[in-house]
Amino acid sequence: MTVRVLLADDQALLRATFRVLLDSYPDLEVVAEAAEGDEAVELARAHRPDVVVMDIRMPGTDGLAATETICVDPELADVRVLVLTTFQTDEHVARALRVGAAGFLGKDASADELVDAVRTVADGEALLSATATRSLIARFLATPEPGAAVAAPGDLAVLTAREREVTALVAAGLSNAEIAAELVVSPLTVRTHVQRAKTKLAARDRAQLVVLAYQSGLVRPPE
Repeated sequence: MTVRVLLADDQALLRATFRVLLDSYPDLEVVAEAAEGDEAVELARAHRPDVVVMDIRMPGTDGLAATETICVDPELADVRVLVLTTFQTDEHVARALRVGAAGFLGKDASADELVDAVRTVADGEALLSATATRSLIARFLATPEPGAAVAAPGDLAVLTAREREVTALVAAGLSNAEIAAELVVSPLTVRTHVQRAKTKLAARDRAQLVVLAYQSGLVRPPE
């Protein structure tokens, strides 16, 4: 299956470079390019890509605002946003995840890292830049911005004990394979539990599941 990608960045040369790179893989296809946030939203609605590679800093509507618009649109529920930026601060990471981004990657990432990131996000997995500090991200996620929707502890009551356990391990940053080893089950079983937890909590992807785990108190930020 081909992963359809929308590139949103105000630098034409960078978009051209990314297009050549991604189109060189048989399973990836760039279907559109946007130079600013509003255009990215319009093209996302027109093309329904699997992944939007979104720059944070763009003229007019920035990448975070465009990401939020895409992620709250029920008609774009299957569109995943990979935020790409040179500003890898914990505030940016946390805000990107809060508004619905499925991943976060620095512009200094290698070509292989970008390709892997697009595939990871398209597969419904969460992706955080290796340079992001998880403990600080956790603090920001556990303290939502004023006016933001907050998950209550009771919201997780719909999960089984095993689903809560798996969700906590997802929030701790473990992959399906690592969770499987921890619980002595198969990766397929873990994937099933993760999918059921996402469905029950109406989480669009793994990243949002992490946000809900912190905000509900299932997982506590490190001291």
